[in-house]
Amino acid sequence: MPGLTAPSNYAEEPPRHPALKINSKEPFNAEPHRTALVASYITPVDFFYKRNHGPIPKVEDLSRYSVSISGLVNKHIQLSMADIWALPKYNVTATLQCAGNRRTAMSKVRKVRGVGWDISALGNATWGGAKLSDVLELVGIPKLSSVTSLGGKHVEFVSVDKCKEEKGGPYTASIPLKQATNPDADVLLAYEMNGEILNRDHGYPLRVVVPGVIGARSVKWLDSINIIEEECQGFFTQKDYKMFPPTVDWDNINWSTRRPQMDFPVQARIAGYALSGGGRGIERVDISVDGGKTWVEARRYQKDNVPYVSDGPQSDKWAWVLFEATLDIPANAEIVAKAVDSSANVQPENVEDIWNLRGILNTSWHRIKIQNTSCIGRSKL
Repeated sequence: MPGLTAPSNYAEEPPRHPALKINSKEPFNAEPHRTALVASYITPVDFFYKRNHGPIPKVEDLSRYSVSISGLVNKHIQLSMADIWALPKYNVTATLQCAGNRRTAMSKVRKVRGVGWDISALGNATWGGAKLSDVLELVGIPKLSSVTSLGGKHVEFVSVDKCKEEKGGPYTASIPLKQATNPDADVLLAYEMNGEILNRDHGYPLRVVVPGVIGARSVKWLDSINIIEEECQGFFTQKDYKMFPPTVDWDNINWSTRRPQMDFPVQARIAGYALSGGGRGIERVDISVDGGKTWVEARRYQKDNVPYVSDGPQSDKWAWVLFEATLDIPANAEIVAKAVDSSANVQPENVEDIWNLRGILNTSWHRIKIQNTSCIGRSKL
């Protein structure tokens, strides 16, 4: 694309914070250490996890950059950044989470394929940009549409990013048109992150942010938007990020039998964060120090001096919830955390029950065993 290019090698990578835990150097994939992740409700850009599939695209000339919108619509257009900046700007606080978050725990059950993420492949940011529902009105698609006059039912996002999984082709993903045209879904074409211009790692100059959905659908370095009849046929939609039962392995897998994963399930980790997909809030976080025999409810919070209510108008419905509890920790404790969302979905107890060959969506109870010979005493978790 004029103005924005995808390098063929890793010679022009952007600088990164030295405190990040690097899981893959080329392509660069990294997460903050556990203690740094929940130090604040809004994750600093430097400590927001980095998920990449190839060399980081680079802007050569922002004035020449534009996004095309085409496909099953009557009007095809090119939008410059000036066009997008001219649209109403919205700020949406939303947590993005890699579908492979907590994969390392799943790999201890049986081998899986994928980046070895610990528990920090997510972050919570305030994204600024234009709503996709406003953008699509520019090509004649009314808000709350589920199909266009020409039969378009899905919105495909195409990146400048080039991926080995696509044999050098671009990264692509799609969402249903009814989600894209719903203003309340808060899907953004974002150009800001935490009040600053996006940096290169996070999609400069323009990216998609799809709240409540696995991070794989929030395409960075946006090149074009296509209105299509069926779901995107790209690798990361059709042959990755699908949830299979534990009985499926690489010898008997049939990708066509499962739908692409969209919303992420309810999730929590000790001392800690909790979140759920689809805009569902966190109704409860339970903490146990005896492996799940008895439980104490943790205090949930988001913003200072604003009481958190799982479906309250003052709560950020797309964002994580932080929590804490003060407990007496016995000797040789097994500390467990589990969350319940506003639809009463609860995390499964055992990782073995949800093991899958790609190691995605590990939402089992988070456990930490403390080995010692004497009582630790009272501690805040």
